[in-house]
Amino acid sequence: MKKCWTIPAKANGEFVARMEDVLDVYVRPYDPAVPVVCMDEKPYQLLDHARDPIPAAPGRDLKEDSEYVRGGTCSIFVWVEPLADHRRVNARRQRTRLDWAEEVDQLLTCDYPDAEKVVLVMDNLNTHTIGSLYETFKPAKARELAARLEIHHTPKHGSWLNIAEIELAALTRQCLDRRIADLDVLNVELAAWQQATNDDQRQVNWHFTTSDARTRLRHLYPEL
Repeated sequence: MKKCWTIPAKANGEFVARMEDVLDVYVRPYDPAVPVVCMDEKPYQLLDHARDPIPAAPGRDLKEDSEYVRGGTCSIFVWVEPLADHRRVNARRQRTRLDWAEEVDQLLTCDYPDAEKVVLVMDNLNTHTIGSLYETFKPAKARELAARLEIHHTPKHGSWLNIAEIELAALTRQCLDRRIADLDVLNVELAAWQQATNDDQRQVNWHFTTSDARTRLRHLYPEL
């Protein structure tokens, strides 16, 4: 699928500063003690069938009624470590500060309990802040978690710089192309996709560099 880049229409010093910061993170060598992890999230509409579908049979495709029943919304969180070919996916009923903070807690205490620090690349949503940790946990725990994070935000209109967004696009094509009515069922499906993708050791090959940016996106750099 061709990806559409959304970038500013004119020179933007803040954009290029954050872009180059993220691109510098992506060229760091692999270090299991300081892993680079990218995260992203997307809303998902839970849908049920208004009428039972007609199952597929030899010579006949599955048939679904165009009418459906809304089952509410949820948020899918994706965490991917590109250099380790590892990703974790989870759906939550909401995408509040508490949800993000609890996901970070799992990242640091369960996914990477022995890492000195986790380098985290993500977009600059209002929930993606250290303050969310303090609004969720007692100060001592919030500080302990925050001290193990090195956060790098993608620029506004620069979500294409987030490798986790690429993973979300693949997840959408491969796992979410059908109606799923229940949050628990959705998480079972996400876990199956996660396991299969991790077992397959699908590579994340990022080629866009700071040198490329200064050439291909030179119109974004302020003229001195």
